[in-house]
Amino acid sequence: MIIAITNQKGGVGKTTTAINLAAAMASKGLSTLLIDLDPQANSSMSFLDLDGNSTGIYEALTEPGVGISDIIRRAEKLDHLAIAPSSIGLAKIEAKLLGEIDSYYRLKDEIALIREHYDYIVIDTPPTLGLITVNALAAATHVLIPIQASYFALEGTDDLLETIDKIKRRTNPELQILGAVLTLYDKRTLLSRDIHEQVAQVFGEKLFETVISKSVRLEESPAYRESIFTYSPRSTGAYEYYKLSEEILARV
Repeated sequence: MIIAITNQKGGVGKTTTAINLAAAMASKGLSTLLIDLDPQANSSMSFLDLDGNSTGIYEALTEPGVGISDIIRRAEKLDHLAIAPSSIGLAKIEAKLLGEIDSYYRLKDEIALIREHYDYIVIDTPPTLGLITVNALAAATHVLIPIQASYFALEGTDDLLETIDKIKRRTNPELQILGAVLTLYDKRTLLSRDIHEQVAQVFGEKLFETVISKSVRLEESPAYRESIFTYSPRSTGAYEYYKLSEEILARV
């Protein structure tokens, strides 16, 4: 199962969800690979010390002599989890692959070489619908959409769903929407409850019952290169991401 976590809006909790969903799967003893496709490399830095390591997913997708197996590293504090790290250089990939006939399939081809070694592959994507995200959707079996519980929560959702439909028609017929998850939720506010109802109207049964609450612990954990499960295992964030992982496993 290959899960692309995507939403072209920034600040909706994509990276937080990628980090902690991958960690949740690994904590269950499932062999898990986290692929960081965001040039900001926040997912990578949450598990690895990137100092002195210049080879990452950009090179694996663009350099003939480098494959994804060459860049994968084990997470420092969590068994069963591996990382394919990113770097700011990934921002140059659109210019690098311009005009290449296989530009949308680079990630899919690389994953095909190592897929059998992992039970789950989680892909963190940037807040755009450009070439990087299309690579993720072309390679994925499922899409998970984090949606922030804010006034503009559904802004751009139509564009995202249209892009997913195009990918299904032309590039990856097997792609399925795994579901949407509400993030940065504040149950004390009427606004959050209203947003929950609006998102439920759009996604119906595809909306996960689990919501991810606003949490200081979730914000702090990447700074210590840890997931919420090792940084604050008794926190609300740990409980909610564990519950989300259980819902995902139940769906598939």
